[in-house]
Amino acid sequence: MRHGVMLGGRASHLTVDDYIEQGRSLEALGLDTVWIPHVFGHDAITCAALMGRETTRIELGTAVVPTFPRHPTAIAQQALTTGAACRGRFTLGIGLSHPPVIERMIGLSYARRANHMREYLAVLAPMLRGGSVKYEGEEYRVDMSLDLPGSGPVPLVVAALGDRMLEIAGRETTGTILWMVGFRGLEHHVIPKLRSAAAGRQDPRIVASMHIVLTSNPSAARQRIAEVISQYRLMPSYAAMIEREGSSEPTDFAILGDEKALDAGLERLENLGVTDFNAHLLELEEGGRQRTLEYLASRVQRNGNPA
Repeated sequence: MRHGVMLGGRASHLTVDDYIEQGRSLEALGLDTVWIPHVFGHDAITCAALMGRETTRIELGTAVVPTFPRHPTAIAQQALTTGAACRGRFTLGIGLSHPPVIERMIGLSYARRANHMREYLAVLAPMLRGGSVKYEGEEYRVDMSLDLPGSGPVPLVVAALGDRMLEIAGRETTGTILWMVGFRGLEHHVIPKLRSAAAGRQDPRIVASMHIVLTSNPSAARQRIAEVISQYRLMPSYAAMIEREGSSEPTDFAILGDEKALDAGLERLENLGVTDFNAHLLELEEGGRQRTLEYLASRVQRNGNPA
């Protein structure tokens, strides 16, 4: 299982230079991946391109870029350019986002979202493989190709929580990147349904994103994670995953405690079939974020990955 870190986000206050510097630092620590959220700050694909030019080994990915505001040919062109800038170390993560963002903030329709994603991928996926596209659908009508010297195929993962989205992700993409999915949801919902949809193809990539906190005060960490979970109950797709979990206990959605507890949580994910762990870090104690990073780096080294 690869070990990565979510870098940035709505309240991170990172500048472009900070992204580049932290990308270098995370690569030096030996982490496998950096995932960049695309919310209301810097453009995640552009940040990945800049970080890719200043690093040599670490993989860069987006988690995730909303589909509705961008035509699939536009995001394909940008992603292929970024893949070339990263020298083949870029993975594009996309998702539908949520009704408050797409409808209220941007003013677009969020209706027929499964059909939207199917058509979106019918255009985007072949373009990311370097091919031409001729497609006639209800939402998109495309007949074009791209020519980007020095670029290669860009892997694609989709944020998928519901049955239809898991079917689409398993059938059409490299895999999925997740948020607010607990251990039970992974074992009994996401992983079996994604693998079933991907039958006959290579095993899908499953990126599980969770908070992880190396701490001597797990009760304080649980309280903070409980506050985070309560916020996500306001979004229907996340509320459905919390309901599916059958619990809102913080330790169902996060990995908290000392090194032994963290080892047990990460090993449980790997045994379930998770291919990538995407760490969301919290600074609950002074220096706690850095200690957790160093713990993750030590796991990578123990697994035999190069630092």
